[in-house]
Amino acid sequence: MKVDFLIVGQGLAGSLLAHFLEKKGASIFVIDPDGEGSASRRAAGLINPVTGRYFVKSWRVDELIPFARETYQSLEALLGGSFYHERCILRALGSPKEENDWLSRAGDPGYQQYMGDHAPAGDFQNLLYPTLAYGQTLQSAQLNVAVFLGFYQKYLMRKNWLSKNKFHYDELIRRDGGITYQDIQAKAVLFCEGFGAVKNPFFNYLPFRGDKGEALIVRVPEANFDQIVKQNNTFIAPLENDLYWIGATYEWHFDNDAPTEKARLELLDRLDTVLKMPYEVIEHWAAIRPTVKDRRPFLGQHPQFPQLWIFNGLGTKGASLAPFWANHLSEAILNDSALDPEVSIERFKQ
Repeated sequence: MKVDFLIVGQGLAGSLLAHFLEKKGASIFVIDPDGEGSASRRAAGLINPVTGRYFVKSWRVDELIPFARETYQSLEALLGGSFYHERCILRALGSPKEENDWLSRAGDPGYQQYMGDHAPAGDFQNLLYPTLAYGQTLQSAQLNVAVFLGFYQKYLMRKNWLSKNKFHYDELIRRDGGITYQDIQAKAVLFCEGFGAVKNPFFNYLPFRGDKGEALIVRVPEANFDQIVKQNNTFIAPLENDLYWIGATYEWHFDNDAPTEKARLELLDRLDTVLKMPYEVIEHWAAIRPTVKDRRPFLGQHPQFPQLWIFNGLGTKGASLAPFWANHLSEAILNDSALDPEVSIERFKQ
């Protein structure tokens, strides 16, 4: 089989990179051993323009959010599915200082399109324990990542562009002008492996940090709540069929990606201080996010082997970061254009 590009990994990074390469006329083939436990499939998929205790705009949000919206909506049309939802994030303001800080920031001309005034607390009195006030985050959204990846996986399978086998690095042969892997010949291989890249012998020199996150899926019958809440450092994000994503924890030191009783109890304790209605825990998820110390993605070409590329390090904001940077990388690969130095792996010397 001859293709232009072999992509390893069908998480958010790999799927979107495949999409933009195909859109620009390149032929692709994807290898992914199912990936049901990957960080992409466990993510809440929140697109949040204002974050942190000081209510600061996310990095390059003015570019990222419009591009993400257009990309996901076009993918819904292409794939015939529903997985992108524009939803207000309600930020609990628990003290007069927090409320004043929110209102002050919302009055800044650079923030007005992303921050609204108060949301009426009475609208949530049957669902949530009371807080002083709620601020409304505008232009926020939620990507149901698992649903999107499921649709895209079916799309690839219909075209015979997907293998669900494990990738074996020792079977990759570099040659002039391309690579050979088993029966596949390609111009280049593009690694989009998430935290699995720490085992990649070509790119494991990059300073992957990684953090383990755990979340719960709970059923809250008849809550009928279609917005996202952040209260007591906990997100409550709607899914479907009365299910809600609750999370997440952050753990920098971990032995594996298995769910832990410690994190489960922490999440339940936090949820019980926010949610008044009875709920049922359906699932407990854990995954390792591919994070980077400087909180910028990894994009680029191997310094010694030009046939090898990487797209990784999307971290906790993958839903907003992935579309813009996947397109950016596709242009660099196809047109030999320069990568933005903020994301290029050239910022880390081997």
